[in-house]
Amino acid sequence: MDIKNKVLEQFGKNAQEYVESPIHSSRDDLEILEAWVKAEKPAAALDIATGGGHAANTAAPWVGQMTALDLTPEILKAAETYIAGKGHSNVSFVLGDAESLPFASETFELAMCRIAAHHFPDVDAFLNEALRVIKPGGCLLLLDNVAPEAAALDELYNDIEKRRDPSHARAWKKSEWIRKVETAGLETEQLLQFQKTFQFESWCQRMKFAGEPKEALESLMLGQPSDVRRALGVQTEDGKLVRFQGKYMMLRARKPQ
Repeated sequence: MDIKNKVLEQFGKNAQEYVESPIHSSRDDLEILEAWVKAEKPAAALDIATGGGHAANTAAPWVGQMTALDLTPEILKAAETYIAGKGHSNVSFVLGDAESLPFASETFELAMCRIAAHHFPDVDAFLNEALRVIKPGGCLLLLDNVAPEAAALDELYNDIEKRRDPSHARAWKKSEWIRKVETAGLETEQLLQFQKTFQFESWCQRMKFAGEPKEALESLMLGQPSDVRRALGVQTEDGKLVRFQGKYMMLRARKPQ
């Protein structure tokens, strides 16, 4: 089964969990996202792979017309219910693929993509499509988990993510994102990085990841050398894995005039 079919399967059966997920609905990065969108005040904006709709919901008050796009019908419907419940009437919902956007060129002043790009099999195609649909002078806001720069930690982190979620394609490094964004033709304006804490039980539950595979993953993480556990922010209580940490990036890039 290819990655996109796995995305449809995983998110189709777990749509509501992503709407309600604290790690997706938390305000820390959304406050910065809101400030970025507010500064742009775009007439038309696009949220690519909207997921639970949290980014589109945050941006809606500062946008003329907001479009939320997702590959998975169930999660798009859950996002529509969530956003409508927040009172926003300027958001439309479109079923579509981030790597082949169903919009004319230069349609939006702003596009954003939050906690989704690590599911895309071809992020270069995604970036080329984002560049295409953004008007000259418009911007792309890219928010996602990023892998450590060290090769061994990069490989381990992505292995951990993929064991828990088969629809995970790859979390890229910050350095890789900057190169890809600028190779696509966008100009990086700002990059912020934060620690992101994953509560192990709820992180597994969101994907209905349980039983022997979950136990094997916990053993893998707890069995790492102390320097690796420290780098991943592994924390335990009574010998059980309680939480670990990753890195989270917010990148703002602009399409040249």
